[in-house]
Amino acid sequence: MCFLCLWNSQQDSIHYAVKVWSARKSHQIGGHNVQHQSLISSANVFLPPLHFKLGLMKNFVKAMERNGDGFKFLKDFFGADKSDAKSKAGVFVGPEIRKRTLNEEFGSRLNPLELAAWNALKSVVANVLGKHRHDQYADIIDRMLKAYKQLGARMSLKMHFLHSHLDFCPPNLGEVSDEQGERFHQDVSVMQ
Repeated sequence: MCFLCLWNSQQDSIHYAVKVWSARKSHQIGGHNVQHQSLISSANVFLPPLHFKLGLMKNFVKAMERNGDGFKFLKDFFGADKSDAKSKAGVFVGPEIRKRTLNEEFGSRLNPLELAAWNALKSVVANVLGKHRHDQYADIIDRMLKAYKQLGARMSLKMHFLHSHLDFCPPNLGEVSDEQGERFHQDVSVMQ
């Protein structure tokens, strides 16, 4: 559920087709999956860039061809650090994303659809979710969403925000440090 509009995560067929969803007029308990009164105003909600990166990476990996060279390379690259179930589910932490974006060989193992989506994802991470937002950020996000659609990636709530609520994200989104979030993910992965 989107707390700003009536987006329905189960309506896969219209996710990429409909960009403007009707606004949520009230948070009526029991209506449109709202079970509890919101603790804070939607204007005070902040989505950190790390969560966007993790969500986009998860959708990319889940849409990859399971028997393809790219997915096999991914499993071998992380090896014993990542279980088969976590690889298939696309569960990654920030440092793993950084490792993979710096690995040149990964791109050579992808099929054309995966490569287009991968390059678009790297462009969004560098030009939109980084410290400085590119002037053409809306076009960069649009290219990524088109590549994800062609790849067959299912739209998640984070992708929905980039697709329909880009104005909700502040222009200085990337200036917020992800260091604490990454440290938390690293500590949790060590405990696991």
